[in-house]
Amino acid sequence: MSLLPRTVLPVLLLGSLLTGCATHSDGTAPLNQRTWPVCSVIGGLVGGGLGALESGGWAAGGAALGILTGGLICYAQDGDEDGDGVFDRRDRCPDTPANTPVDHHGCPLPQYPASVKPAEPVPTEVITLSDAGNVLFAFDKSDLTPSAQSQLDALMPKLQSPDVVSIKVIGHTDSKGTDAYNQALSERRASSVAAYLLSMGLAPNKLTSEGKGESEPVADNETDEGRAKNRRVELHINR
Repeated sequence: MSLLPRTVLPVLLLGSLLTGCATHSDGTAPLNQRTWPVCSVIGGLVGGGLGALESGGWAAGGAALGILTGGLICYAQDGDEDGDGVFDRRDRCPDTPANTPVDHHGCPLPQYPASVKPAEPVPTEVITLSDAGNVLFAFDKSDLTPSAQSQLDALMPKLQSPDVVSIKVIGHTDSKGTDAYNQALSERRASSVAAYLLSMGLAPNKLTSEGKGESEPVADNETDEGRAKNRRVELHINR
């Protein structure tokens, strides 16, 4: 009887065993495409051992056939050793960490931070004190009148509220005089208001002042009434 018929049945049995071990695709099978050298060794040992039951000559042939059969069986299998859901044969990024989202090639998908809607900015509250009511400053002066001081005193509880982050004092003038003169006058008047608020206990780190001269009128400078509205100090309150 020839060597082939004697070894075909053992090798078929060996193939069934290896195929059963290697057909899992969840990464838990001990034998799969990546471990084909192990399959070849196992095949050679089993094939040689079964052939040796007959004779030493058949052992060599059985081992050779077992090596070839075992390697081919396992190499043909598709495992998923990293458990990412992509078979090893198509997995271009092996050993992906567990629970990592991957594309159809088994490579990690780009991760983007969750979009966070920016907080809505709190509108700035503007309090305007102007000569249209009680005169804030004497003509061409930056000293506060008693009436202006009283208005500021009434505002102190609001200005000292813990939720107030900052206050900007902005001075404005009418269009009488030159631009340069009115700019300097508006700065002096804004500084005068800021100094008074500081004297009343407002925190220095919350307070700034600025002058804008005649550049931002709110009324017609051609009338007395309009110019009185333009001569003003604004308190911009940020929370």
